[in-house]
Amino acid sequence: MNQILLVEDDPMLGTNLKLNLELEGFKVDWAQNLAEAFATNEQQPYQLALLDLGLPDGSGLNFCRSVREKGSRLPIIILTAQSDEDSVVEGLSAGADDYVKKPFSNREVVARIRAALRAPTVREEQIRVGNLLVLMEQRRVYVGQEEIPLNRREFDVLKILIARPGVVVTREMIITQLGDSAEHIFDRTVDSHVSHLRAKLKKAKECNIRVKSEYGVGYRIATLD
Repeated sequence: MNQILLVEDDPMLGTNLKLNLELEGFKVDWAQNLAEAFATNEQQPYQLALLDLGLPDGSGLNFCRSVREKGSRLPIIILTAQSDEDSVVEGLSAGADDYVKKPFSNREVVARIRAALRAPTVREEQIRVGNLLVLMEQRRVYVGQEEIPLNRREFDVLKILIARPGVVVTREMIITQLGDSAEHIFDRTVDSHVSHLRAKLKKAKECNIRVKSEYGVGYRIATLD
């Protein structure tokens, strides 16, 4: 079942859209402002977003830009009462895939959703552990809207650890998986990279992921209770 994130502050329109989309076989989560949209999108992988532009706490374009800046190919259809060409162009420039002008029929919205879902998309591999989002191809790491800046080795170590969350990874395994230059890496070097990684995760606001040490063995990724 395709899961849709509906972002719409109008209670009547939101209720109607949610009901009709569910009757069409979609699962719908409804956010009524920008803050809810960001929070809900971080909790659940969606197949498509229906996005109103005029929200009480900001423009829906901010959500669209943020999603695209993180490398997500999530199909986004804008719902807008603004009929001028500039608004439509701005939305598409921000990364939206399509738009529907209000007032619209439910049949039109459903048709555009099905068309967007049929369109071929190439989705970047993403790994989420706790509230940590890792974009593998871009080698970028986020907690909410905050990006955690990691250097090449720190990211490589994190990638190895998050592949087995909760499982102890030995220093020898980390050295082996670091690649062609592994012969130049020693236990103390791994410890140094892990120390820097641990400090950056701890410094990130609201990050609930920590790198735990298993004395004499290695490290593991753990989620704070």
